[in-house]
Amino acid sequence: MPLLIRNGEIVTADARFRADVYVEHETITRIGTNLEVPDGTEVIDATGKYVFPGFIDPHVHVYLPFMATFAKDTHATASRAALVGGTTTFIEMCCPSRGEDALEGYHLWKSKAQGQSACDYTFHMAVTKYDEQTETQLRQIVADGVSSFKVFLSYKNFFGVEDGELYQTLMLARELGVIVTAHCENAELVARLQQKLLAEGRTGPEWHEPSRPEEVEAEGTNRFATFLEATGARGYVVHLSCAPALKVALDAKARGVDLTVESVIPHFLLDRTYAEREGVEGMKYVMSPPLRDKSNQKALWDALAAGLIDTVGTDHCPFDVAQKAMGEGDFTKIPNGIPAIEDRVNLLWTYGVSRGRLDLHRFVDAASTRAARLFGLFPRKGTVAVGSDADLVVYDPAYRGVISVATQHVNNDYNGFEGFEIDGRPSVVILRGQVAARDGEFVGEPGRGTFLRRTPAREPEFA
Repeated sequence: MPLLIRNGEIVTADARFRADVYVEHETITRIGTNLEVPDGTEVIDATGKYVFPGFIDPHVHVYLPFMATFAKDTHATASRAALVGGTTTFIEMCCPSRGEDALEGYHLWKSKAQGQSACDYTFHMAVTKYDEQTETQLRQIVADGVSSFKVFLSYKNFFGVEDGELYQTLMLARELGVIVTAHCENAELVARLQQKLLAEGRTGPEWHEPSRPEEVEAEGTNRFATFLEATGARGYVVHLSCAPALKVALDAKARGVDLTVESVIPHFLLDRTYAEREGVEGMKYVMSPPLRDKSNQKALWDALAAGLIDTVGTDHCPFDVAQKAMGEGDFTKIPNGIPAIEDRVNLLWTYGVSRGRLDLHRFVDAASTRAARLFGLFPRKGTVAVGSDADLVVYDPAYRGVISVATQHVNNDYNGFEGFEIDGRPSVVILRGQVAARDGEFVGEPGRGTFLRRTPAREPEFA
């Protein structure tokens, strides 16, 4: 059925205007004023509301075997939560461990999403080792439509790569025109600090942050930037959490390193005191990099407003209370992660745009457009334009509410943002021309999401 959004104010990363949007066959076909409405057209009145491009979360975990357990969401639950929150596309980290076959892992992750995800999806392919099969397998995965890799400079002996493996990955990525995303810490330092703290009897969740302090993240960010500089590869720092790591990244960018930066919504709004709460209440907030001292938040917001932090993701990775409690008496056994896929857009709107830290265009850019550009999805995704996919969010800035586990759609028994006020929410969320969510409820078609095949955003460097 054709669809018309009438009387809304369209806002993209670089434009703002009042117009109607007409959609046919999953695509935006007309934008203008007083558009004629053919019989049988579904009409959505967007008076008093914004019309944004569908939002893109560039960093989520859905299927994830990790720390002796599994993340709680399925693709069915995570995608419904994403759509309710205005996210129409997510990029999942495909993360087989060092002991697993990369190509088998890739096909496993794809099989978990296919026919289950209600929103569109693609993957960053983790490179957790580099052996005699890796190059051939990665070439196959890129040919299948994945144009970004992921490396971990953390989680020693599980996900983490050695320096030689990092170099080989970046050289192959440069050849293929693929961007490499990186979790930047120092696996050896983290392991040593963890051992030291446990030996001293410091076992609670409050010691998670001191085991991976800001300087460890800064060192990892610097090392990644140095390897990018040496290889000429394109890089993207994921979930940057603190001012020292930000400075390192910006210094690298200033000297010409092809490096972009992501931060995630928890680091803008939560601080280390949440993880210092007693018992499982503190364990709920254990993630890596850890929640930092609150003083870092101004630096992150300022850099985001200036476009120096490029994107805002979630690192969505839900574990329930019983799973978090696995780390009682040993903080190194607390599953790392926090759910956020449903709340990212509303929190960024409320504490960014509504509270005066962020303008409308930077909001759209950081939550949608720049990820689309970086990861080979633009202009199919990330904008409101004729010919683009009809992924649209009719956003109601007049809505007022409070985040609560009682109303969330993620498959988790707590919400890390419990009690946070929100100043707006999506009124209607449209995925490729079909309404998928209305006023906080999923009303779409389960399993309708499609795997987005991507080509490298930059042409391969070598023939």
